[in-house]
Amino acid sequence: MTLDSIKSTLFTNWHLVRILRLVFGIFVLVQAVTTRDALAGMISALFLFQAFTNTGCCGASGCAVPSASVNKNQKIEEVEYEEIKSSSVDK
Repeated sequence: MTLDSIKSTLFTNWHLVRILRLVFGIFVLVQAVTTRDALAGMISALFLFQAFTNTGCCGASGCAVPSASVNKNQKIEEVEYEEIKSSSVDK
């Protein structure tokens, strides 16, 4: 990984969720230092890592739905639905 790609990752593509991760990570870090809690420090490190590297729990765009490719030669079939009514009424 080059220095330019690291700078690009750190300084571009900041959105609301990434900013929230940064703010929450800083908040939890301050609380961890104040209360001397190692678990809170690790959780803070996780959120700060996600904010700085623009990753989530599944990695960069790990949970994204792949876009469907449209084939122009593909025929769309009409689907027929049949309504089924119950003959007895349960009370």
